[in-house]
Amino acid sequence: MTRLQSAAPTTLQKVWKDFLEPIVFAVVITQFVATLVGVDGVSMMPNLRDRERVFVPKYETWLHKAGVGDFSRGDIVIFKPPREAAAKIGNLNKNFFGLWNYRPFLIKRVIGLPGDKIRVEGGEVFVNDVKLDSSWTTDYWRQQGCWDTQSELANNATSDYPYNVVPTQSEVTVPPAHYFVMGDNRTAGGSEDSRMIGTIPRRDVAGRAAAVVWPIMRKANASYDCATERVGELSGENKLNWRVLNRPEAFDTLKSELAK
Repeated sequence: MTRLQSAAPTTLQKVWKDFLEPIVFAVVITQFVATLVGVDGVSMMPNLRDRERVFVPKYETWLHKAGVGDFSRGDIVIFKPPREAAAKIGNLNKNFFGLWNYRPFLIKRVIGLPGDKIRVEGGEVFVNDVKLDSSWTTDYWRQQGCWDTQSELANNATSDYPYNVVPTQSEVTVPPAHYFVMGDNRTAGGSEDSRMIGTIPRRDVAGRAAAVVWPIMRKANASYDCATERVGELSGENKLNWRVLNRPEAFDTLKSELAK
């Protein structure tokens, strides 16, 4: 009996199998299914710490862009800053080995949805004239001694200070297909968010941070040095760091109040 032997793979087939196929597979997974994103900085303290990594279900984003569902107030989202802001704020415009410029992703919390009226007074946030109970983050900043209630950013929905990206306004209405976002860090210089850079277009949102997956363990407590705007001392027992990033209950209360 004569047996048929399969032809030896061509060079192109070997390159595809050994190199290109894994790359394409990885790109498809990270762009359309899920990916991990690293937290860079302290703008989301105390809820997220520097260098933690979060799980982002990308399929949600594509569904939202297709008109199926939407992000909610209280969600933590990853997005690119507006081009106008990146052009004026140095750390929002990075260079890749002198080859090209890019806007690094930021991570903040959704405060306002399209059509919402946002007001900020004395460090407190109001959505459609209803006060959002922000004690889930401001309690921590009170304890650290640096909750901002006096600055321009603590008393305006948007401010031209210090970058002159957006005009100073006591109240703003979120445009269609945009979000108003803020960091959980409520110190005077704690977060570059919609108060400085304006609302974020839905098209620039890469996804929602759904869970923390790294590091596996973390110290229970983290103090904050208000003078240097850096994490102070890590203390307490080591705790399992894997956790789902649920919206604070205050956002459900706000939703109920707005529905009345």
